[in-house]
Amino acid sequence: MRFRAFAILATALGLGLAAPVAAQELLEEYTAYIGPADLVNSKGKRLTQPWQILRQDRANFHKFGKGDPGDEWDSFFGDVKNRDAMEKMLMGGTMSKGARQAIVNGGAVVVVQIWGRGGTGNFITVDVYR
Repeated sequence: MRFRAFAILATALGLGLAAPVAAQELLEEYTAYIGPADLVNSKGKRLTQPWQILRQDRANFHKFGKGDPGDEWDSFFGDVKNRDAMEKMLMGGTMSKGARQAIVNGGAVVVVQIWGRGGTGNFITVDVYR
């Protein structure tokens, strides 16, 4: 009987934890071209991680006003705090190995979807088109 009660409790907790994830909503989506300026930080050092490059792309666009042709405006990463959270949001989201490599190589077009609740981003998904 104890096992059955434990199983019911575990199932109830599992369903309770899954519900908030299922309730995520698409907050925003944008398209951007990963150009040469996105591959280096403001000190000229080559970036090696996709999240660094995506973050630099948004900083170039919003902070420095240096967007590439094809870059779309987004309100979410216009906020520096949201750009600071990009790594964590990407770790919770999805991006294929091929997409990661294409971003690091540059010259790719990315479509970024920002998912969350109540205006707070929780994770991002990234698709790449060449």
